[in-house]
Amino acid sequence: MSPRTTFLSKLIGLYLILISLSMFTHKQATIETMTSFTHNPPLLYVIGVIAVAAGLAMVLGHNLWSGGVFPILVTLTGWLLLTKAMLLLFLSPEAVNGLLLAGTHFEQLFYFYGAVVLILGICLAYGGFRSEAR
Repeated sequence: MSPRTTFLSKLIGLYLILISLSMFTHKQATIETMTSFTHNPPLLYVIGVIAVAAGLAMVLGHNLWSGGVFPILVTLTGWLLLTKAMLLLFLSPEAVNGLLLAGTHFEQLFYFYGAVVLILGICLAYGGFRSEAR
């Protein structure tokens, strides 16, 4: 893997692990935060602007669709972040609430989503640290 892929795998992987563990330890706070976040248009806009910058940085800096599983996972993560950010910027707060919370059954499937985030984080961190050890 390239040094950039290794760095991003470790960065994104550790970030996702920490976020998922925080979600698990603060379930109700996470649900309340997500709900209030989608009902606050100025905050939704600011978060969207910041997320677009992060998503664009990842897409422009790492847009590799070959080279193995980890480069593709890093690229997909960047594109997913950019897509979500664009939805935050261009959809109404009601549409964001319907799409991100109600449409995904966030509260009912909370532990499933947390587990997906944790597993993705573990995979990326493992790949990044394993690649550096070689």
